[in-house]
Amino acid sequence: MMTYKRLITAITLVGLLSACGFHLRGDYLLSDELQTLYVSSSDIHGELTRLVKQHLSHNQVKVLKHKNAKVPELRIMSDKLDRRTLSVFQNGQVAEYELIYAVHYQLRFINEEPQNFRFELNRDYQDDPSLALAKSRELSLLLSEMRKSAADKILRDMARVQR
Repeated sequence: MMTYKRLITAITLVGLLSACGFHLRGDYLLSDELQTLYVSSSDIHGELTRLVKQHLSHNQVKVLKHKNAKVPELRIMSDKLDRRTLSVFQNGQVAEYELIYAVHYQLRFINEEPQNFRFELNRDYQDDPSLALAKSRELSLLLSEMRKSAADKILRDMARVQR
């Protein structure tokens, strides 16, 4: 009797989640014309480019190695990290930064003007000169996480493209 109740509860939960449009993160429904894509970048070996290609492959998108005039192109124009001082210690050293990761990319379809996209991701980072090695590692992890978020955002934007 108890297993029967659990089964009914599980079926009800699955039904409710699918009815509300719930999808697991990282699974994007890209249009049919974006199922084959050429990815180009000013930094072809950059981490953002690698992550975008990895996300596309994970979503069963065929990423071409060479440009083809008949296939849409995702061109990562720039990705830039900036920082702004938020607070300082009494001795004048910076205590906290705001990291700003700006990305500009284009989606080019055949015989159409390119569609430009820009966005920024912001994160706060607390610096401590007495823990330089640990803070350096923390900053590296934070930047990696920001690039992963940027790759996710690019795919989410591509899934919303209407033509």
